[in-house]
Amino acid sequence: MTETIDAARLTDQVAALVKAARRAGADEADAVAVRSRSSGVSVRLGKVESTESSESDDVSLRVFVGRRVASVSASAGADPEALAERAVAMARVSPEDPVQGLADPDMLAATVRDLDLFDPTVVPARDLKDHALAAEEAALAIPGVTNSGGSGASAGIGGLVLATSAGFLGQYVSSRFSRSVSAIAGEGTGMERDYDFSSRLHFADLDEPEAIGRRAGERAVRRLGARKAATGSVTVVLDPRVARGMAGHLAGAINGASVARKTSFLRDRMGRQVAASAVTVTDEPLLMRGQSSRPFDGEGVEGQRLVMVEHGVLNHWFLSTSAARELGLRTNGRGVRSGTSVNPSSTNLAIEPGEKSPDDLMREVGTGFYVTEVFGQGVNMVTGEYSRGASGFWIENGELSYPVSEVTIASNLKDMFMRMTPASDIDRNFGTAAPTLVIEGMTLAGS
Repeated sequence: MTETIDAARLTDQVAALVKAARRAGADEADAVAVRSRSSGVSVRLGKVESTESSESDDVSLRVFVGRRVASVSASAGADPEALAERAVAMARVSPEDPVQGLADPDMLAATVRDLDLFDPTVVPARDLKDHALAAEEAALAIPGVTNSGGSGASAGIGGLVLATSAGFLGQYVSSRFSRSVSAIAGEGTGMERDYDFSSRLHFADLDEPEAIGRRAGERAVRRLGARKAATGSVTVVLDPRVARGMAGHLAGAINGASVARKTSFLRDRMGRQVAASAVTVTDEPLLMRGQSSRPFDGEGVEGQRLVMVEHGVLNHWFLSTSAARELGLRTNGRGVRSGTSVNPSSTNLAIEPGEKSPDDLMREVGTGFYVTEVFGQGVNMVTGEYSRGASGFWIENGELSYPVSEVTIASNLKDMFMRMTPASDIDRNFGTAAPTLVIEGMTLAGS
């Protein structure tokens, strides 16, 4: 990655697309340009496996003819007139959709806030290689680590420019730096693998490669000698790495598009208790340096901090303009461009921390299962049924005892959220954040 984003050319391009769409007969139109630049290096056992670099500038135009809509995408150098004529012709033969249209003008962001999302630091490929090698070396130095699953480092930038026929024109850019490593411990059928990573918007905020490598190696070694646990009902404690996935499941369940399609297990629960009173969930698009922050959404609307779930009560859906209209509501600025469409999504989502430390909660649990990894696709977002393979550590006398693998944990997400207690250890350096979570009454299938 060797450049910042000069938005002038992309701004001119999207403005030209909107004007061309109006000339071609569109009643309304919006256009976005997306620029991305990335570079990365992967290593394994001290040797470079791959060096990658990519660049792209893409535009998409969305036009509305009455309540008929069509979208086209192309590279940034495409002819605006040709794209506009094609899009309008497509819209005229499309079926009417009463919920389609631009965001209401009074919802558009008046100014574009600077959320400190961009770091212009240039990281040469040789430095990326050195960082990846340092992380791997630190992992391999941990006693018991016998092999490497590979290590990597990357840097990139991404920018978005949006113009609408309602008069909105805005742009922002964010950077991303990351380091990761996978370590393997043990031999033969007793091998175990684990990993660690760090991803930040600003280069100086990254964890040091050596720290990432040590954590990955130590985690892999701790998993050696894993065995099955006995089948039965158990209190489960989710490591924050797994707990973030639970927050993601909740985000999917309160997505307005899923609610409108009736594919969410919480579709009829607005204003009602959906989680334990200890659970509060927030979403904050304007967080400074937030991993998923944005000054405006994919439709030009500035989202505000929302308490999605407050003491267990559901307060909001994630809404784009079309999802909101389908539900008889107004957008709350959560629309995200996805190809040529706009769909609602969370921003900086967090299950807010509780008052007790993870150690205190585990002492209260006494006996249970501390889950560090889940796998498999056994989550039904329509019914809430949850069944996934899991590994981690057995809890005895309130402390981690021996490693556990090859078991399955199961319940229903409705019940899991109602039986959930958050600890105090949240790390907000993730777009979806959660503390350690305790969930009572899950079923464990083991030996």
